[in-house]
Amino acid sequence: MEPFTISLIAILLALVLTIFRILREYERGVIFMLGRFYKVKGPGLIIVIPFIQQMVKVSLRILVWDIPTQDLITRDNVSVKVNAVLYFRVVDPEKAIINVEDFMEATGQLAQTTLRSVLGQHELDELLAERERLNADVQEILDAQTDYWGIKVSNVEIKHVDLDESMIRAIAKQAEAERIRRAKVIHAAGEFEASEKLVAAAAQLATQSESMQLRYLQTLTEIAGEKSSTIVFPLPMQLIENFSRMMGKQADSDPQEEPA
Repeated sequence: MEPFTISLIAILLALVLTIFRILREYERGVIFMLGRFYKVKGPGLIIVIPFIQQMVKVSLRILVWDIPTQDLITRDNVSVKVNAVLYFRVVDPEKAIINVEDFMEATGQLAQTTLRSVLGQHELDELLAERERLNADVQEILDAQTDYWGIKVSNVEIKHVDLDESMIRAIAKQAEAERIRRAKVIHAAGEFEASEKLVAAAAQLATQSESMQLRYLQTLTEIAGEKSSTIVFPLPMQLIENFSRMMGKQADSDPQEEPA
């Protein structure tokens, strides 16, 4: 076989290999014909005419971008370091290739500036306690701004919020003070409720003087049960009068014995 024929066959094989392309299920090919956009092809077997058409391959899978640590100042003037992770994917390959030079880099840079801007509008307490709401705010802003690039931002997650040592000690003192405040409020509420019960009990005992005397004797019994060598207590005259009155009532209520 002549060298010319061998060269011709090799060229034809190379052309055949460049004409037929195979794209996976998650891939699309943006086709340009003589420099102008032609169409989006794929997945499966596609044909690309050499020297006339060019193809740019785009993946439609969800991409993960680790947002580097960002230094920001919260609304209450606290310096913190925050990093996050971004989940996005290409939904329009044509826009992703034509409207932006590098959609990966552009989306990552936009995520950094948006993260600093959004979180800087909130106080430290919100940053620590309301991450889900802040994640949703950042995701909504990014999704609106990247729509022109054919990008869909599906999720943004704040990973770490780093504070300096002095701020950590201040937060610990604040938490301790909050616990002490709650304990005092609970104790005061208990004292108030107990005082209401005591007032009600005193009003109930005041309706019958005998009940008050029985309560007095019960208190003496409780004191006597303690380990005390000597107990000195006053004996009010009213107590003796009440007992005399009670004994008189009992005698009157007993049936009189008839003489034999």
